[in-house]
Amino acid sequence: MTEYFNQGAGPGVSSGEAAEAWERLRLRPRVLRNVASVSTWVTVLGHELATPVLVAPTAMQRAAHPDGEVATARATASCGALLELSSNSGSMFKDVAGTGTPWWLQLYVRRDRGVTAAFVQRAAEAGATAIVLTADTPVVGSKYSADKTIHEISPGDFHLINIDQGDLPDHALEQADDLTPDDIGWVRGIAGLPVVVKGVLRADDARIVVEAGAAAVQVSNHGGRQLDLSVAAADALPEVVDALAGTAAEVYVDGGIRRGEHVLAALALGAKAVFLGRPVLWALTAGGESGAGGADGVAHLLTTLTDELVHAMKLAGARTLGELTPDLIAIAARPR
Repeated sequence: MTEYFNQGAGPGVSSGEAAEAWERLRLRPRVLRNVASVSTWVTVLGHELATPVLVAPTAMQRAAHPDGEVATARATASCGALLELSSNSGSMFKDVAGTGTPWWLQLYVRRDRGVTAAFVQRAAEAGATAIVLTADTPVVGSKYSADKTIHEISPGDFHLINIDQGDLPDHALEQADDLTPDDIGWVRGIAGLPVVVKGVLRADDARIVVEAGAAAVQVSNHGGRQLDLSVAAADALPEVVDALAGTAAEVYVDGGIRRGEHVLAALALGAKAVFLGRPVLWALTAGGESGAGGADGVAHLLTTLTDELVHAMKLAGARTLGELTPDLIAIAARPR
């Protein structure tokens, strides 16, 4: 499982550069600001959250811990965070919803649109409050470091558990490769929920999806697991934020966030929130003070990064997330 969690597409250039891109940024802290009280509260698509450090969708969480996505959901609930639940989840919608966490459904549109529509409706009825339409996966990126698919290395109930597969042929559940901006309205109409488009790395695409009805954009290169040599999310974020200035659309980012200074930089560059992927899997497996993983491990991860953010905000002279502005970011350091 470690190989599956860590691998990127192709030789893994983009996956390897994700954290380095945040490390290249440099900060311009303010001084002599009263930072005795610092707040990390944020509103994300109407949810009042205690932290902007949220959880991205990842598959195979039950391979990391028996409770899988339910453990992650317990952690986000306890930390005042939010969960994006993978289409490939191995935990039932009702069990995730039963934790009380706010959650969004990450969606791959399948070749069988009827299966997709029923899936989205089921999520909305179970309590999902947004649909995260993944737009960067018309086909699955090639992973050179593994010679088996997710279906070959895991029990069947570790993924796709919320999709009624019945007697469907295998190709019916493949990702659709004919998506257009019109599908944003199609998904929104089925769910009756706001749509976040995930996988955007370009200013023109950001404008297109928002004009088509997206409520938010998630800047992401899929953890470097799709098109290798894709630009890092840290490098794409500023142009997407600039492109959507003056609109009501929110911008989020995932990819390579590993410490509080990274979170601060992302928010200063205009992201409303950041999402963690691989670190959640590691925390599920063996995180937390006890090393037992599960909900305690993920809660420890979210709490640690939020505490690190508070520390960095004090040193940068920012009392609220609204005071994290682009002037805190200097010209990037020279790449190593």
